[in-house]
Amino acid sequence: MISVLCKEAQQCEQKQRKKYTATLEQLSAFDVLLDEVYVDCLPKPSDYDARRDLLRIFNEIAKEVYGYSADAPVVEVFGSYSMDLFCVKSDLDLSVNFTNRKVNITREKKIQTLRKFAKKFYQLQRNGFVRGVNPVTTARVPVLKVVDRGTEIECDISVENQDGISKSKTIYMIGSIDERFRKLSFLMKAWAKAQNINSAKDQTLNSLSIILLVAFHLQTRNPPILPPFSALFKDGNDSVAVESSVCKFSNYGISNKESVAELFVSLLNKLLSVEKLWSEGLCASTFEGSWISRTRGDRVGRINVEDFADRSQNVARAVGAVEVKQIYRCIQLSVQHIFDFLNKKIGGNSLREFLFGQDVASKLAGAGTAKSGKKEVQSVALSKGNKKTVHVDSILTKSRTSVKSPRGMAQGKHKLLGPTDSSLTKRSRTDDWLGGTFSELSRRQPGEQPMPYYLANSWGPMSMISREAMYNRPQPVPFEPTYGRMRFAEHSGHPNLIAPAVPHMFPSRHPIGSQISYEPLRHPVGYPNSVFDSRQSSAYILPPHRRRF
Repeated sequence: MISVLCKEAQQCEQKQRKKYTATLEQLSAFDVLLDEVYVDCLPKPSDYDARRDLLRIFNEIAKEVYGYSADAPVVEVFGSYSMDLFCVKSDLDLSVNFTNRKVNITREKKIQTLRKFAKKFYQLQRNGFVRGVNPVTTARVPVLKVVDRGTEIECDISVENQDGISKSKTIYMIGSIDERFRKLSFLMKAWAKAQNINSAKDQTLNSLSIILLVAFHLQTRNPPILPPFSALFKDGNDSVAVESSVCKFSNYGISNKESVAELFVSLLNKLLSVEKLWSEGLCASTFEGSWISRTRGDRVGRINVEDFADRSQNVARAVGAVEVKQIYRCIQLSVQHIFDFLNKKIGGNSLREFLFGQDVASKLAGAGTAKSGKKEVQSVALSKGNKKTVHVDSILTKSRTSVKSPRGMAQGKHKLLGPTDSSLTKRSRTDDWLGGTFSELSRRQPGEQPMPYYLANSWGPMSMISREAMYNRPQPVPFEPTYGRMRFAEHSGHPNLIAPAVPHMFPSRHPIGSQISYEPLRHPVGYPNSVFDSRQSSAYILPPHRRRF
């Protein structure tokens, strides 16, 4: 049965390929367009910094919820951020882990943990620091959703999601085998997001299924660009063994000279060719690196993409009956628009807008990079014999010098691609802890990022404290303010806010809760860099930040 399905899938793909043909010169113009979109959508160093800040803050909140003890959980990141496949608007996937050992925790225990965190985040939501707190306990993997108001980053918190952490590490390491895997995955995710078909909760494709479809496509090229995952797991599926195996497959697909544009078009054609075969049990297996059948007692989905870690699972199981038609309508229209562009029927900006959304198209047009499809083709035709023009090479050079890995190691020189974001953000600047601190509204400087709302502050004196104060110190000590647990009329911020303040004076004529003046208390209870909130009567120490501003 499987051999029949495989043969039929290959025949359908060949037929689809003949239906849509293009010359290398035409595809070179599309390659230029994809390069521009890729560079524009790449996360900037500030996007990495914002997520690192949030991860550090969530770890402090975990200690606050469970106490500063050895039993306190550790919050770890996984998903698109740890795969280095995220964009500015991507969610941040977090896992609350109580142990490094693979211990099965019951579903009830996970839900109980999420509710404990939800109680804390509801309090922060009432104070205006987060929004959208929503525990989803009925999902296959229970999660707690919360959005940081300062960065507008949505965080999905799960408990002991060791499976997600392991898969993310594996995909990140596989990306080092061939750079086309990361680039094509990034572009396909951006395309699916713009087409509104990248949401498991809306019964469309989740990000993992898109990434695995890209990997499967590269495995099935001739010659292949990626090896079957089974070859990578030959010595074990733990991160150390996989990393060792990945090194052996470095430059595995070097003999394949296909461009990202060719791979983008051929992937869409591959998906179109097997539209009618999913229901018969056809399944894309990255573990085998080939088509397989899911008809042997397994549940057949509308689209079947095998989970390489648990082969009985279909990572595209969320796709619904109505939604699969929507997905294929988007694929069909995308292929049609691409070939209209290649045949000079539409311009490059029109194609960008259709494939990747109006925001991307307008941004590139505003930056002066958007040209008509005719001009782009002509510019490429002038340099026959050079597959990538100087324009493309300059874009790729910029992308290499601007990317910063999630491990904090710069890849090449660390500089921005162009003008910095013009949005206003409140920053705190200082020369040292004791003096020279002030806060102002200023245009963002290179390397700066919107501060997580826990670290930002609309209350003047509170925002004077520098982020340079975020260094490791002894465990926080209890602090009781002179005037007891006062409730001030002015909003005093998050309990983890690095902005200690006390009343400048408390005349008897001012009742508790009235408007009074404040000044920063720089040396509370003998610890120069300790942090406390006079309203909540507790002290906090935030971990160090590698980056200096």
